[in-house]
Amino acid sequence: MRDAAEKLELSGGVSIPDSKLAKEVTEYIQDTETPLLFHHSTRTYYFGALAGKHRGLEFDSELLYVGAMFHDLGLMPSHSTNERFEVDGANAARDFLKQQGISQQDADLVWSGIALHTTPGIPCHMHPVIALVTAGVEMDVLGIGYSDFDDADRNAVVTAHPRGDQFKQDIISAFYDGIKHKPDSTFGNVKADVLALNDPQFKPINFCSTILNSNWAS
Repeated sequence: MRDAAEKLELSGGVSIPDSKLAKEVTEYIQDTETPLLFHHSTRTYYFGALAGKHRGLEFDSELLYVGAMFHDLGLMPSHSTNERFEVDGANAARDFLKQQGISQQDADLVWSGIALHTTPGIPCHMHPVIALVTAGVEMDVLGIGYSDFDDADRNAVVTAHPRGDQFKQDIISAFYDGIKHKPDSTFGNVKADVLALNDPQFKPINFCSTILNSNWAS
């Protein structure tokens, strides 16, 4: 699996960075996440990097790789707190980068890319690393921009990092398992839909009700 990741090269010269940092990230995420999330995260990098090439963006491949690989780490019990799962993954990535001697500025950039990846309409206006983490996730999970990618690139990515026979159902289940113990963390977030689909008892926090029931007199 690691060999396939290292040797895969796509149009525009897109590949996983051949660096000590990238190799350590690969090993850490592969050892920490489920195979489902590891493959999804790797595809997220490839699709994000390809999207960057298509858009003519300049980006740091290492930082994008870290953002893509850590973006779902907060779904794992070992990295889950009472925060939103995106924040848990972002915190883990920033800590990892600081331990590797990466600058605070770059660590914060990766943090933002992970923390915002489930907030539609915002990342695309931000730094390329932030925008492309979201672009990779949206392509792999939602199929956004699917037709913008060459068949050869799509097939190569999925061959090296398979989606499996029922990825759509499996990724929703992975999302649910990672957030079901902290439903309030999905307020104002797309993951509330995951809870609504899987838990008939789930009642999302209503934004307008929160306003109307606040302690303010008017």
